[in-house]
Amino acid sequence: MSNAKLKVTEFSGLSNKEWQARKEEAVPRGQGNIAPVYVERALGSEIWDVEGNRYIDFGTGIAVCSAGHCHPKITAAVAEQLEKFSHTCVMVTPYDSSVRLAEKLNELAPGPGKKKSIFVTTGAEAIENAVKIARAHTGRRGVIAFNGGFHGRTMLAMGLTGKITPYKNLFGPFPAELYHAPFPIEYHGISVDDALKGLDNLFKADIAPSDVAAIIVEPVQGEGGFYPAPVEFLQQLRKLCDEHGIVLVVDEIQTGFARTGKMFCSEYAGIEADLMTVAKGMANGFPIAAVVGKADIMDAPLPGGLGGTYAGSPLGCIAGLAMIDVIEEEGLEEAATHVGEVFSKRLQALQSKFPSNIGHLRTSHGAMMAMELVKNGDAEQPDADLTRALVGAAYENGLALLSCGARGNVIRFLPALNISDALINEGIDILEKCLQELV
Repeated sequence: MSNAKLKVTEFSGLSNKEWQARKEEAVPRGQGNIAPVYVERALGSEIWDVEGNRYIDFGTGIAVCSAGHCHPKITAAVAEQLEKFSHTCVMVTPYDSSVRLAEKLNELAPGPGKKKSIFVTTGAEAIENAVKIARAHTGRRGVIAFNGGFHGRTMLAMGLTGKITPYKNLFGPFPAELYHAPFPIEYHGISVDDALKGLDNLFKADIAPSDVAAIIVEPVQGEGGFYPAPVEFLQQLRKLCDEHGIVLVVDEIQTGFARTGKMFCSEYAGIEADLMTVAKGMANGFPIAAVVGKADIMDAPLPGGLGGTYAGSPLGCIAGLAMIDVIEEEGLEEAATHVGEVFSKRLQALQSKFPSNIGHLRTSHGAMMAMELVKNGDAEQPDADLTRALVGAAYENGLALLSCGARGNVIRFLPALNISDALINEGIDILEKCLQELV
């Protein structure tokens, strides 16, 4: 029977295994899924699958549902908008919510300069448009990103991404004039000086700074392993870009909207980005992304040069406005810091029990935390096998967990910013049980 003829009744009562089998028949293998868990409903920091199994959510759809699933204020705002209209195209017949959200982002973006914002649909689109804007403003061609960085799955964004498998493997060639420099990671012996020397070498060997349109950096590398950029490094990048007329693009797609204990992570370094990309936690699950930047730079493209059919969806704009209200009204910046403190205490205790397996903890930036798994306590012996096994065991025991890292050996924690201490502790109890059984 073809999918077109399937009845509604044939969708009910199926198991996770049955849905996974159907998925593998209908969807190409390139779009995989971490676990064969098919969600029926979710609320706050908990998920229930089609079999009625409950999971504590330590991933929030990769840092998206930062206010928890189905937050009542955001759900109500979107429901009200749906009664009015779902789409008209912001470039054809716009709506006030897109203007109000742009005004709010301009106000919240770090730094004193006048800002403007454009809306797109995904983080990768935001990255691509930031590069377009930087090139239009400077008249230059080159873009520099960093080893281990992740900026999306479109061709230009993949070219900027500093990790081959699985994102770039089989998909080249990538756009030209994209360059990579070392990212400072103390745990792996790469200092700020090493990273800055790498940039200097790039300027001497591959592209002159006068040909560089933009340098793009994550304040905390996401897919790369949750390594925070040292404050000194971000400040030196700002100085370098000012010296050479290069546009500094700060990728806040995963770190933005209170995730790290501040509205935007670059605030820790006290720098003002020329352009900032945002998405993920921006609208608590409704697709929208943006580029926010200095007004004179944002105005460089000609009319019609920026946009997209679904860019700035009215549902996303309304959800984004509601999300900002929730962050402010419920104190989610402070809540993220508290979540980080609770996790830090539990993870440190876990590391003391498994010192040969947990090589390093990253718990300095609010509710964006990670632990790096190694063999024999050695940073140079990544344990990707244990990482995969731990993620799988966690799902089997009721904990939704994510991994990351250029070497596939990092467990990352991205819970809702308003998750309760009780759920954090219950989740880490599951994590500890699984780890105990695996090592």
